[in-house]
Amino acid sequence: VARRLSLRKHPECHSMAGGKAIEHLAQTGNQELLTFRLPMQQYRNCDFSFSGLQNLVNNAIVQKEKEEGIQEGEILSCVKDVAAAVQHAVAVHIIQRTYRAMLFCIKNSILPTKNATLVVSGGVASNQYIRKALQNLADANAFALLCPPPKLCTDNGVMIAWNGVERLRAGLGVLHSTAGIRYEPR
Repeated sequence: VARRLSLRKHPECHSMAGGKAIEHLAQTGNQELLTFRLPMQQYRNCDFSFSGLQNLVNNAIVQKEKEEGIQEGEILSCVKDVAAAVQHAVAVHIIQRTYRAMLFCIKNSILPTKNATLVVSGGVASNQYIRKALQNLADANAFALLCPPPKLCTDNGVMIAWNGVERLRAGLGVLHSTAGIRYEPR
């Protein structure tokens, strides 16, 4: 979403990663000016998916660009509201699916009856809005919430790449020739 909104061009966000830029702009946006249908509501499981939400957001951005008469790549006047609405929809989706998982674990005696802990890590755990929503969920269900400090909540891609570095250093499961491997750098 940050890439689609061209947030690298936004004066407040030019040096921020996408998720951080969304969080920053959302702080002063109005999440109620746009509403997005939450993904996977028809599924009664604990899976997460943001692809449907991404399509809805892309369509909304296209519509706003038409309304404002701007080209793709230019900054929308309502960019803060879009950021706030997207962040809220993501948070609600995460909360709903996590709550289902908590109920499943409780019902199936997977967790201890006392001192259950919800652990959240990765890039999403650095978002304070989402973290607060998860804290509220944990509190309401007598769970402890454990999150690393935001500086340690790195993107999963970075963690996977670091794992590759460590495996390379250890000589474990590393290909020594890239012949026949197709890759597309971004």
